[in-house]
Amino acid sequence: MDYLVNEGYPAAAKKFALEANIQPAEDFESIQERVEIRNAIHRGDIQTAIESINELNPLILDTNSALHFALLRLQLVELIRTCTSSENGDISPALTFATTQLAPRAPTNPEFLEDLERTMALLIFPPNNLSPPLAALLDPSLRKSVANSVNEAILTSQGAEREAKIRRLVRLRAWAERSAREAKKDLPTTLDIGLDPDRQTKNGEEDSIMQGNGEADSMVT
Repeated sequence: MDYLVNEGYPAAAKKFALEANIQPAEDFESIQERVEIRNAIHRGDIQTAIESINELNPLILDTNSALHFALLRLQLVELIRTCTSSENGDISPALTFATTQLAPRAPTNPEFLEDLERTMALLIFPPNNLSPPLAALLDPSLRKSVANSVNEAILTSQGAEREAKIRRLVRLRAWAERSAREAKKDLPTTLDIGLDPDRQTKNGEEDSIMQGNGEADSMVT
């Protein structure tokens, strides 16, 4: 249950709770709020995400300067992505945002300043000829990383576990297997624990265990 709640599957969590006759620690409306915030970040709508976080609990960003800066920097990345997508794109919105929102915060932390400088370099080099560190800023994985940090911060603010127990168990299992292999224990080449997302059911259809009641409510879009 905690995996469904933490990872943002409200329909699946509701169905599981009904079938198991248990009450989840977090209400389904709260789960959906996290889903919407995370989805906004995944699609690059950072302003909406920030506004939604502040509506949910303004202390989350007020008390976590690193997370707030990460969101603002991602918003700058999205502005730069937009203005550099065309040959004659207007970079003034990105420059104004960097000057008003990020520049005042950068001197408070050396990492902030380094992140801002690296991000501003996106305006100098052509998008199709970026070094790996700069190209990483435009990769969707950055959105996912920030979204995960936001999700954990919201859960913490609500007094919930930042991470589902099953994730810790999987890491523990991986550590145990690695330790056994280093100790030259006799193990099969691969140990299937049934968590392969590409695994198929016996009838050849894609395993739909996480599809809930068919609603597209996953936090990952």
